[in-house]
Amino acid sequence: MPPAPPMTKAPIEGVKNLVAVASGKGGVGKTTVAVNLAIALKNLGASVGLLDADVYGPNVPTMLGTNEQPRALEDRTIIPVEAYGLKMISMGLLSPGDKPLIWRGPMLHSVMQQFLRSVRWGELDYLIVDLPPGTGDVQLSLIQTVALTGAVLVTTPSVVALADVRKAVEMFRQVNVEILGVVENMSYFSCPHCQGQIDVFGHGEGERMAKAFGVPFLGEIEIDPQIRIGGDTGKPVASLGEDAPGAKSMYAMARNLAARVAAVNASAAAPIVQIL
Repeated sequence: MPPAPPMTKAPIEGVKNLVAVASGKGGVGKTTVAVNLAIALKNLGASVGLLDADVYGPNVPTMLGTNEQPRALEDRTIIPVEAYGLKMISMGLLSPGDKPLIWRGPMLHSVMQQFLRSVRWGELDYLIVDLPPGTGDVQLSLIQTVALTGAVLVTTPSVVALADVRKAVEMFRQVNVEILGVVENMSYFSCPHCQGQIDVFGHGEGERMAKAFGVPFLGEIEIDPQIRIGGDTGKPVASLGEDAPGAKSMYAMARNLAARVAAVNASAAAPIVQIL
C-alpha cells in the first residue's frame, strides 16, 4: 500500500506568524510565558492573538482576568474575546467551572481546527498558541494541519525539566517545525534583603541546553512574586509596562522572539542560489 499523502498545512487567513509555546512537562510556567509574551508583543506595536490550546488546563482566561464568552455567528464563525488588546479564545471560556474534560484524539483535533479556522482572528502579526505540556494529540493535531512559523520551548533550570524539554525539541525537529528558541523560566531569585541572586532551581541550564541543540536562547525570566500575583489576579506583569517589577525580562524575551521570527521569515523568502 502506498504511503498516505501528507496533510495540507494551510495558513490561517490574515495571520502572518503562528508561534506555538510548548514545554516538555507541566509546572514550568508555560502559560505565564505565553500570556506575557503576547501582551509584550502587543505593547511593542504588534497585532496579537492568543489561542489557549491547553484544553485540560485552560488557565489563560484567569490570567487575563476575563470570563466573557465568545460569540458565535450565524455563519458558524466565532468572535474571539478581547483582553489587554489581545484577541483570545480558550476552552476555559466555553466550558467554565470545575468539570474536567475527558476527551480523546478525534475530539481534540476537532476543537483545535475550530479554534484555528472558525475564529475571526482578523489581521494579526502573531497568533500565539499556548500548547498543553508534553508531546500528545493536541500538539500533533496542530503540527500536522497548520503552517507554524515555529515553536518556543519553556523550561526551568532543573535537570528534570530539561530532560523533558529535550523530548519536545526532538518532536518538533522530527516534524520539521522550526525551534524559535528556548526560554528559561524561574531562572533565579533576587533577594530583596541581601541583593544577592539565589538559584532556587539551578541557573543557566536552559541556555546551555539551547547551545547543545544549536537553537537560540531567548532569555531568562526571574522568580518574582509580582509575576505570580499578576497571573492570579488577572493583571499580567507585561500589562503594567516594561518598567514594572518582573516585566523587563518578558519584554526582552518578546524582542528576541520578534527578531528571531523576522530572521526565519527572511531566510524562508530568500531565493535559492544553485552553484553549478
